[in-house]
Formats: sequence, C-alpha cells, structure tokens
Amino acid sequence: MKFHFFHLMPYPDLPDDFRDRYHGVWVDLPASELFDPVVGHHAYNDYLDELEFADQAGFDGICVNEHHQNAYGLMPSPNLMVAALARRTSRAKLIVMGDSVALYNPPTRVAEETAMLDVLSGGRLVAGFPVGTPMDTTYCYGETPATLRDKYREGVELVLRAWQEPAPFAFNGRFTQLRYVNIWPRPLQKPHPPVWIPGGGSVETWDWCAQHNFLYAYLSYFGYLRGQKVMEGFWEAVARRGLEPNPYRAGFLQFVAVADSDAEAERLYARHALYFYNRCLHLYAGFANPPGYTSEATIRQGMEGQIKLAAERNKELQDLTWSQILERGYVVAGSPDSVVQQLTEMERTMRVGHLMTLLHFGDMPSETVMYNTSRFARDVMPRLRPLWDEWDDNWWPRDTLALSEQAQPAPLGGDRSAGDRSSPPRTPSPPEERREKIPPGARAARRRTRVQV
Repeated sequence: MKFHFFHLMPYPDLPDDFRDRYHGVWVDLPASELFDPVVGHHAYNDYLDELEFADQAGFDGICVNEHHQNAYGLMPSPNLMVAALARRTSRAKLIVMGDSVALYNPPTRVAEETAMLDVLSGGRLVAGFPVGTPMDTTYCYGETPATLRDKYREGVELVLRAWQEPAPFAFNGRFTQLRYVNIWPRPLQKPHPPVWIPGGGSVETWDWCAQHNFLYAYLSYFGYLRGQKVMEGFWEAVARRGLEPNPYRAGFLQFVAVADSDAEAERLYARHALYFYNRCLHLYAGFANPPGYTSEATIRQGMEGQIKLAAERNKELQDLTWSQILERGYVVAGSPDSVVQQLTEMERTMRVGHLMTLLHFGDMPSETVMYNTSRFARDVMPRLRPLWDEWDDNWWPRDTLALSEQAQPAPLGGDRSAGDRSSPPRTPSPPEERREKIPPGARAARRRTRVQV
C-alpha cells in the first residue's frame, strides 16, 4: 500500500475564546482582526519544511488542497505550494487534492497550471478535482449550488481534453465556450496525470469515479469508524459496473499520532487535536448546506457530507475530550504496535490502497510534526507496506523521470551553502562563445554534471 503526508495548513494562532467571539472559522471570519502576516509567514515556511521532510522520510506522496476565506486551511492556491515543493523534493509524488475546477473561468487555467507542474516536477503530479465545499464554492466564490456539479463535471471534461487532444479544438459547453483550446505546455505523463476525486460522501461521486476510472479519495474528519459506511457505498458502485475491487482505486484520510505509549501520545498530541476540532472545525451551520448543493440521490441514501456533519456537531465538538477522540476513531494514536493494529483493521475493513495521513493537525509545532512523521515512517509504514501487494496500482504516475534524468536546482551564489542569504551571489565567469546549437538533452546532462561537481 502507499502512504501520503497530507497537510491542511491551518492558521495556528486562533485565540482561546475563539468559539465565543466568532460564529465560525469560514467565509466571514475577519482576517483584519485575527490574521497576523508574520505568523502566516512562519507558518507557511514551517508547513513547507514539514512536507519536504515527508519526502525525505520516504512517503510516497505529499498532499495539499484548496480552500478560501478561512483559518481552517491557508491554501487558496494549492498549485503555488506544489510549485514550491517541486524544486525542493525529488521522490514523493505531488498530490493536489485539489483544484476546484468549477471556480476557474475558464477551466483551461487548471489544465495549464497542472501541466506546468507535471513538467516542472518531472512527471510527479497527481491531479485532484474536488467539487469544493459549500463555503468555498457558494459563499466565497458565488457559484449557484444547484448547477455547481454540472459546471464542475463540464470543467473536468474540458481539462481532460485540453491535456490530450492532438490539435487545437473548439469547446462549446453550457458554462464555458472557447474558440481555441491549445494549452502549452502539455503534461509529461501520457495520456495525462492520474486523476483523483476527493469526496465527502456524495453518492453520485462514487458512480462518476467508477464510470471514468478515477480514484475516489474519502476525506474524513471523523475517522475510519464513521468512514466504513461511505466506503461500502463506493465499493457497491464499483461492483455494479462489474469492475475489479482493486484497493488502489480508493484512498482515505486519517489523523495519526505515534508515540512510545498512550500516555506520551496524549501528552504530545491531545491539545493540538482539540485545537483542530474546537477551533479549526468550528463551522457555522448557515454556510454548511445551501439549497441545491446536496443531491437528491445523496439525501435518499441517508448520507451526510463532512461539512454538514461537522456543523451539526458544533456544540458536541466544543466539549470533545481526548478520550472521546480516540474512542470514536477520529485520531489513531498510541504506540507503533497500537497504531499498526488499528490501521490494519481500517485497511482490511475499508479496502483502501492509498492512506493519506494527517500527522500535523491544529496548532502542532514543527518539531512535534517531525517527530510524529519520522516515527510513522520508521515504525509503522514498513509493517503496513506489504498490504495489497497482489494488486497493481493503476492510479499512480508511471512516466516519472528517473532521479538521474531530473533537473536539479543550481546552487545559490555566494556562500549560501551555509544558509547565508545576506551576501550577494558571485558573478559567474562569462561563458565561452558557442556557435553550434546545443541539444536540450546535452544541456541538461551538462547541468547535472555541473551540479554534482
């Protein structure tokens, strides 16, 4: 199985009386009162450090996502984060979870940016396309909830065609009309990067993923015990289409906290989990489920989306305790043996080949995140890795350039190897005049040699 480090990038400095003073963390939370750009500066850089550390620790993928006007997650543009990570990581795949296609006009912007990222990273991109939360789509960006899913699906269709069509084409959709679609650059991966669909429990998303052979990634705030019903519905949709129940066509998000013992886990992680559930997930019910956002099929199935569920549990989350968090499976925590046992049960029950882990949550400091990440990578991942070895992962990048073929960032000038950014870069010697044309491959090989020297 595969393991991915997922980061929400929450704002880490919400006040203790946050719930009493503000009715929610999303949409109309006054940034002028609460957001300190200096705190944000350090948070962004810490969060990028943590994602880069996960690459070095051996995670298969590192994940970012898109949200707007909130303190829950400071990533209005996940593609900016992936652009930064592409130059400072080399092995982990870059999983955008993802670009809310319906919010881009035209959606070809998504096709262009993701193609750029795939080329920049050497073919390491996984493209995720969520519908988007009600807060992001309806209240922050003004989309009509009743037509949102139709616009979203049309946008995904346009992105897929823009990646693959061999010649310029016209697109005449209900929501987007373009005389010329001809994106530059094109993705490195052929026919296109793998497509993952993050979901929160909508019935029609299961069938859509099965129909188009997309990976379904269930992003849950409330752990695997609650997630079983959702994943059962997805696998039923797969079976109805006569498809193989390959575990790699599914992913699941789980909070995880690894320590030497249960007592140490509580000491290290409890207050940061409570920060997440008490503050980051403080959702105003009036923004959680606008008319038309939830489909009739989902309502009839009795499924509740994550956002609606969190809003309805607002008072309950305020009084949540660490013991309740563990009992309900919101966070899998404890010794490596305990974590392995719980995650093995989860994997076998829900049949997911891609485990997305939240090893940072709430206001967790960077040193604690690094500890949690390294303990998971060293003491948990190797023991779970053999699960699902009998299946091929067809939802994973296959055209990634080998490390020896990937371009490497040139070293910074001056004495910057020691982290000194105050001195100006050295002026390089003028190159020898060359009249012959240098093939791109030779130029890249020479650059690699120069870096190695």
